[in-house]
Amino acid sequence: MNLIVAVDSHWGIGNKGELLVRIPNDHKFFREETTGKVVVLGRKTLETFPQGLPLKNRTNIILSSNQDYRVKDAVVVHSLEELLEELKKYKSGDIYIVGGDSVYRQLLPYCDVAHVTKIDHRYEADAFFPDLDGMEEWEITADSEEQTYFDIAYQFVKYERVKKSE
Repeated sequence: MNLIVAVDSHWGIGNKGELLVRIPNDHKFFREETTGKVVVLGRKTLETFPQGLPLKNRTNIILSSNQDYRVKDAVVVHSLEELLEELKKYKSGDIYIVGGDSVYRQLLPYCDVAHVTKIDHRYEADAFFPDLDGMEEWEITADSEEQTYFDIAYQFVKYERVKKSE
């Protein structure tokens, strides 16, 4: 499975239910990576999307502990076990975990590829992603040139889980 996330220089991902910053090129990369694929997200993340609606041209799977929660044009699951069972219907390489922080933390152990937009700035944040640079099971396998959006420097970094040698 894949995950895709934008982080600041301290691995912050959000504040008060909103993204830290909106970078058009990051959104374009997200669209290109996930269109036609399966996206897995939590209820609070869905509520930050335009009109709180599932993403078009993707299979949206929402993880919510609320048993009564329903979303038009999305699959809703209520536990990690139920989610993992649902994900067996899809090719692992077509699955993208897209947030928020509790969903990332629960599913990070199941992911082999992380697409991280690293933003060279520290924002006020109350939601964080685990620091992959500090985890020996993850290594950088590709990165882009540094790019800028107004005065914000950022780059796209691909991490892959280190394969254990037998």
